[in-house]
Amino acid sequence: MAYPRKNVSALTSTEKRRLVDAFLEIKRTGEYDEFVRMHIDHYVSDGEGGLRAAHMAPSFLPWHRKFLLDLERALRRTDSGVSVPYWDWTKDRTPAAPPWGEDLLGGNGRRSDHQVTTGPFARRHKKWVVKESMTDGDYLTRDFGRPRDPLALPTADDLAKALADPVYDTEPWDSTSGRGFRNGLEGWGTGRGNDAWRNHNRVHRWVGGHMLGGGSVNDPVFWLHHSFVDLLWTRWQKRHQGARYLPKSPPGLGDRQRGRIVARHEAMPPWGVTPDEMEDHSRIYRYV
Repeated sequence: MAYPRKNVSALTSTEKRRLVDAFLEIKRTGEYDEFVRMHIDHYVSDGEGGLRAAHMAPSFLPWHRKFLLDLERALRRTDSGVSVPYWDWTKDRTPAAPPWGEDLLGGNGRRSDHQVTTGPFARRHKKWVVKESMTDGDYLTRDFGRPRDPLALPTADDLAKALADPVYDTEPWDSTSGRGFRNGLEGWGTGRGNDAWRNHNRVHRWVGGHMLGGGSVNDPVFWLHHSFVDLLWTRWQKRHQGARYLPKSPPGLGDRQRGRIVARHEAMPPWGVTPDEMEDHSRIYRYV
């Protein structure tokens, strides 16, 4: 039977405690840092050579669905009653929202160095020491809303255009794709400054600190964010019945994206599963 993923705002105090305990346990064993390293290793941008599987590519959604599922399985080996809740950032939009409570993720970083000093993941508890990072410091950092150049979390209206697009993805299958649900949700925009960050990307920017770049997995909110991104893919699939992952076939000879993106029936590293295999999660988990 499929287990539920709940809205974080609906979690009971006991569910929050069990989730936190499961995160801390897989951090203690070192398993959590393996997820951080994996994300760093697969954060390949348009400007780099080689295969792009995790970002700036059609496989952004199935890659992160598999990634999230593996993390959830690790948590459930510790506590079989735990699942990853989703953070609906179109509704819970302030530092006082449910994810940021003392009993769950803790709050913003302090002004001087952005270090998170509240909640169970604060460095002072010595249970959440950052070991794999793109920056200095062994403590978790956040910078809500980026006060030096303020930006707000995406709204439901911001999401509407992406959810309305009936096509999964379009050429050139990268961060410059002007149409398609995938990049509409992933959020690589045109222009400069805040206009260049939409939806998924803007949330990473709003949280700031470790949520910027390949080391974003160091912040447990990464998983709540991507649980909501995954839910949005599910909603898009229900809205556009029959719409499938694209491209169906690999780019042809001479195409600059050949060997750089994953087609529907090609294996995604590091697992070997295909986007086709990740399109339906209904037998594993459901959103409530």
